[in-house]
Amino acid sequence: MPIETDFSFAQVIPKTADAEERLVAPVDLLGPLRPMVGPKPTDPEQTAKRKWKGNGFNLIWRPNFPFESEDKPFGDKQFFLQLNLTDEELDFTEITGTGIANRSLFESTIALGAIAYTQSIKDSCDQTGQHFEPGVWAHVPKTTHPKVQSTVVRMGSIPHGTTINLQGTATRAKTPMFEPASITPFFGNKDDGDTHLFSIREEDLNRCSDSRTERKRLDGLRHHRKPFTPEHLKNPNLFLADALDKQTVLSTTILSLTSDTTSPGSIPDAGGGTANIASLAGGKTPNGSSNALATVVTTRFWIERVRGEDGTEFEQMQYTQRVLLRFDRLSWPHITVATLRPVSATPRGSLR
Repeated sequence: MPIETDFSFAQVIPKTADAEERLVAPVDLLGPLRPMVGPKPTDPEQTAKRKWKGNGFNLIWRPNFPFESEDKPFGDKQFFLQLNLTDEELDFTEITGTGIANRSLFESTIALGAIAYTQSIKDSCDQTGQHFEPGVWAHVPKTTHPKVQSTVVRMGSIPHGTTINLQGTATRAKTPMFEPASITPFFGNKDDGDTHLFSIREEDLNRCSDSRTERKRLDGLRHHRKPFTPEHLKNPNLFLADALDKQTVLSTTILSLTSDTTSPGSIPDAGGGTANIASLAGGKTPNGSSNALATVVTTRFWIERVRGEDGTEFEQMQYTQRVLLRFDRLSWPHITVATLRPVSATPRGSLR
């Protein structure tokens, strides 16, 4: 779903000591986010924008309110494991303009670069809408108060009633590394894939269950090169590795972000977080449970330059995202992965 806007910031950024240097070698305020929208247009009347499309997978443990029904279409447990093979579109439009002026008490004004985005995800089987998210990506230059290297930020709004503010860093690598993505719920706040785990039979695709999406719905889709296996359910990041089969990754920019910047080693070590509406938070209960509270979001994007099997080179974007939903005294992983390629870029002519 394209972002039809010609908006760009036009705020006054005070000159600094390096102003003359910037005139000689202008700084791209988007920094590592530039590939999302493509090169700067040579025509100042144009806006950098780019659409990405591809396929992926979505897994969510969701609450399942007990109800009386003979056929029990969603099972009879307190939860349901919903699985969707997905078709996805990500639209990016640069809104940087002269830069987003962040004025502060302890530091001279800094200028952020920014991209507006919309994400839409549909089920591959029947094209039903599963997710829609508008938001903004931003590149923040290094600061002295706090003393932090340059960072990247994603601010998004999810219609279910959650807003996210994710922060992190950009690094470079030759090829991506996909760490396992645990889907096992757990008690407490220690998310290390080992502590206080609560394994559930629905994690095993070989075991039948009324409280999980039917396997037949996941089999046989042509755009997925390999079949959906029990291993893919246990570690959805395998879909990302599958997409690189017969490809050679030439270079990678890695964007690693989280809402929990209080964790050891986080950059930055402040800010970020999630916010939920009342119906997700739920009322006060004896065990302190909630309806479906999104507590922590972590994500990693790989923006790649790739050589295909036929020798052609192209750009590709892969990501994995893990949201922890809190209900019934457990933290339940909600994981989304996708592999996308650009299908359109800055059009000729002006939007104005």
